[in-house]
Amino acid sequence: MSDSDSQNYLHRVEPNYSGQRLDQVAAEVFNHFSRARLQSWIKAGQLTVDGSQRKPKDKLIGGELLQLVAIVEAEERWLPQSIPLDIIYSDEHIAVLNKPAGLVVHPGAGVPDGTLLNGLLHHFPELVNIPRAGIVHRLDKETSGLMVVARSLAAHTSLIQQLQDRSLGREYEAVVMGELTGGGKIDKPMGRHPTNRIKMAVLENNAAAKQAITHYRLLTRYSRYTHIACKLETGRTHQIRVHMAYIKHPLIGDPVYLGRQRWLAGTAEPLKQVLANFPRQALHAKKLTLIHPESKQEHSWQVELPEDMQALLSALRTDKENMSDDGY
Repeated sequence: MSDSDSQNYLHRVEPNYSGQRLDQVAAEVFNHFSRARLQSWIKAGQLTVDGSQRKPKDKLIGGELLQLVAIVEAEERWLPQSIPLDIIYSDEHIAVLNKPAGLVVHPGAGVPDGTLLNGLLHHFPELVNIPRAGIVHRLDKETSGLMVVARSLAAHTSLIQQLQDRSLGREYEAVVMGELTGGGKIDKPMGRHPTNRIKMAVLENNAAAKQAITHYRLLTRYSRYTHIACKLETGRTHQIRVHMAYIKHPLIGDPVYLGRQRWLAGTAEPLKQVLANFPRQALHAKKLTLIHPESKQEHSWQVELPEDMQALLSALRTDKENMSDDGY
């Protein structure tokens, strides 16, 4: 591949973006590129609206067709770093990996390096020519599990399209506070929290909110806690964490949406110690399903829960058994 290449992207603007600036909408729908780069492409006429060049500050009404001819140049500001990665599948088009909890996906404010992206550039040097080193979706720093990375521009376009049309399947397992009696569907729009900018929130009757849909089902109900599986229709930031907190079942260990509460009233002392020491939100991306960009065949991968979540479930089982032995 040369130091620069081009790829076409199309996106029909959803009605909920009505009244927003072109550069703001572009940053949302083409979020695998930086806002600065998108603004430069708008000014250069490489990102058009219904075939016409517009200014970054121009307002959209919804329904317009955005066409982006992305000139992709080698990213020189990110350094390859020898970071161990658990790569479970790789070919010339895609790589699938199992991200550990604690690893930041992409460099950002306060995290200039030491991220998954830096490790990918070390393992796959050609990713220097792919937007964001092939990263098309993210996991929160403390969420573990499966991610797919594009290793070619064609694969990048295909995976972005699958994310947009919701054909890329992502299934998670989580452990939440409280006893759920069954599964359900949470269809609540989300956006940035109005007063706390590090948080996301359910925002009803808000034009800036985006549709967010989470399906969940019960795996095991313990005493005061529940092990669930979640399937995403949409992929909003913190979606599972926000939706489960919204229905009053926040994830165990969640530092943002659970706050300082580490256990529920009546929890036995041995389990309290486990919950107090659990270091992160109990969330794991267990299954990934996609259409392979080259073969067009459906592929699926699964990975087991990491040791910390397995230990948490073991403690919950022991606690439930002890409760039964005590006659509760």
